[in-house]
Amino acid sequence: MNNKHRPDTPHLSRQRIKQSRRWVVKIGSALLTNDGTGLARERIEEWGCQIAALIKADYEVVLVSSGAVAAGMTRLGWTTRPSSIHALQAAAAVGQAGLIQAYEAVFSQYGITTAQVLLDHDDFSNRQRYLNARTTLKTLIAMGVVPIVNENDTVVTDEIRFGDNDTLGALVANCIEADSLMLLTDQAGMFDADPRANPKAKIITECCARDAGLDTKAGGGGLLGTGGMQTKVRAARLAARSGADTVIVGGRLPNIITQVAAGEPLGTLLYAEQAPIAARKSWLAGHLQARGELTLDAGAVTVLREQGKSLLPVGVKHVKGFFTKGELVICLDDKGHEVARGLVNYSSDEASKIMGKTSSDIALLLGYSDFDELIHRDNLVLV
Repeated sequence: MNNKHRPDTPHLSRQRIKQSRRWVVKIGSALLTNDGTGLARERIEEWGCQIAALIKADYEVVLVSSGAVAAGMTRLGWTTRPSSIHALQAAAAVGQAGLIQAYEAVFSQYGITTAQVLLDHDDFSNRQRYLNARTTLKTLIAMGVVPIVNENDTVVTDEIRFGDNDTLGALVANCIEADSLMLLTDQAGMFDADPRANPKAKIITECCARDAGLDTKAGGGGLLGTGGMQTKVRAARLAARSGADTVIVGGRLPNIITQVAAGEPLGTLLYAEQAPIAARKSWLAGHLQARGELTLDAGAVTVLREQGKSLLPVGVKHVKGFFTKGELVICLDDKGHEVARGLVNYSSDEASKIMGKTSSDIALLLGYSDFDELIHRDNLVLV
């Protein structure tokens, strides 16, 4: 456990939230569809206005939006959720069109472009597809575009939802290395008991995402088990693996998105134990199997150890093993001692072609240049 990241006071933890610049905001179906009676367009306008304000203030925001199936049911005139997977997929296809149109209409008022991104389990389990999704999302947010992410309900065959998109939101936070995840829900936050049954229930202002007491409340029949909070706890723990904090908060509150981003003590904060870079490097150091080795010259070793910079192709003398883009490799000095390990931006074949060369030569040697670095410093940990 990295106790340096563990907040000492609520003020410090909310201050860290205030410093977050890359957000994933997830909005649930009940909020988006007026509890199933059609798209809540006025509320979508409000959320869009707030997200636009953050974008204008140089925040990066990815929106994970539920509501496609519910919106589709409304447009089709259905009052009862069908049990057939094909009927659900049809509803998702119809509803997704209306949902993205609603977002596009709102954000266009502020001169902001939106992008529809539909993902499923395979996009997170298949490494190449995962890397492609990550690159696409990061490219979009770097361009000031707001990616609107949903599960690809139209083609999914096992389950129609990613745990009500809470899990999807956490996976997206992991994927883009977000600072924080905001889960907008129809509850004010997480309570220590079900407030509908216990008038003395108190909101949990903050807690470590890994706190076992959260599970105890779920087992005791509290709000975690009956109000959909269990999926949000699981999502917070998943987001915490990459160092992202999670705020669970009521989506109907005025200016809720901008207030939470400003560090206001609203809702429930489930914080990670490590900062994003520390958590990611801990993962790199101990949880991935190395696929190859890079032998570095003395200059590159010095740059990594003393200056904390990225590894450039010019500093590599030898490439060993077979690896693809995004896999873990070990960096060695000329005596065979491990110096660092990290995720490579190029495959073993590509690395062999560009080793010892300057970054400006990459495009000439490979026919393209996606990255100047062989391993970016954020994806590299010293040993």
